[in-house]
Amino acid sequence: MNVLSLIAGVALIAIVLWDAFETIVLPRLVTRRIRLARIYFRYTWKVYAVVARSISSRKYRENFLGYFGPLFMLLLILLWASGLIMGFALLLWGGSAIAATPAGPHGFATYIYLSGTSFFTLGLGDVAPGTSYGRFLVALEAGLGFGFLALVISYLPLLNQSFSQREVTISLLDSRAGSPPTAAEMLRRHLHHGNLDDLRQVLHSWERWSAELLESHLSFPVIARFRSHHDSQSWIGSLTAILDTCAFALAGLENTCTRQAQFTFAMARHTIVDLAQVFSCPPLQPEQNRLSPEDFAALYDMLATEEIVMRDRKEIEQRLTELRMTYEPYLYAMSLYFLVSLPPWIPQSGRQDNWQASPWGDDNGLQRKKRGRRSRDDHF
Repeated sequence: MNVLSLIAGVALIAIVLWDAFETIVLPRLVTRRIRLARIYFRYTWKVYAVVARSISSRKYRENFLGYFGPLFMLLLILLWASGLIMGFALLLWGGSAIAATPAGPHGFATYIYLSGTSFFTLGLGDVAPGTSYGRFLVALEAGLGFGFLALVISYLPLLNQSFSQREVTISLLDSRAGSPPTAAEMLRRHLHHGNLDDLRQVLHSWERWSAELLESHLSFPVIARFRSHHDSQSWIGSLTAILDTCAFALAGLENTCTRQAQFTFAMARHTIVDLAQVFSCPPLQPEQNRLSPEDFAALYDMLATEEIVMRDRKEIEQRLTELRMTYEPYLYAMSLYFLVSLPPWIPQSGRQDNWQASPWGDDNGLQRKKRGRRSRDDHF
């Protein structure tokens, strides 16, 4: 027997199985830095991000980035399968599991072929093990391959389900905070004669969403690389808008949903800090001030006209700056890593929400197209 081949085969199988177990089955974060899946995603993302930055068009860049999560998750599964096949091939080769023919011993490619047909339970029979040791390995690999494929089949729908649950709440934010979501729109659209009771309910639901986001992205970090359906939406942008809204409520509002804002702010900040640690994104000071003095003055004046009880302007600005320093550096670092733009505090003038946009233009253009279609129908 080739001892080195046997040791290499056992080590390769153990590494792949343990990595797949930690990625798919283990329901908690693995803090160990040296992991096959972590190294794989880290370096493939670096190469992919370099290519994405070279694409000037934002639309095409977002479409390109949208392929990374699903595509490289499938490639990781293929990598695991290839590692297991290669590991068993080394075990079969090291033990000379295939009997030699009159033409001479079989090459390593034949052992890979036997391992592959066993792993995928093909049972072709054109190459068969010639020893009890070989038959044992073939049976073991067939059972392991069957279980591995069943585990993968159950894992992919779970990823899609977690992604869908995340995106449902993000889509609901479109009509409540604009596209992209901003704190100014969130506050303005929930004002009702100086009352922000509706905002309290929204922040309560986002407290739970932040906790669910933290749990799902810690258990399955690959979901963080799945892009949202619209270019103006992202889980990082949504967390930013919610944190901005809570920060302003804590800094400026008097006895108006401040208690719920405190709970939501704590949960959302916990989420972004933990995820920044998972993806090795140390906090970075933003290059530009997201809330300029002019924007702050506009936001303050807008809320002052709605008869909301607020603190003194200077006091709000000071407290808001302190709160922003506790979360903006983490958001900025994450936005650079995932190539996502952070939403502003004040929405851009003239920008439509996603629910207002249409690929066919405005309603008047749609009506004109309908009239033109009826005219053609009448002609025929």
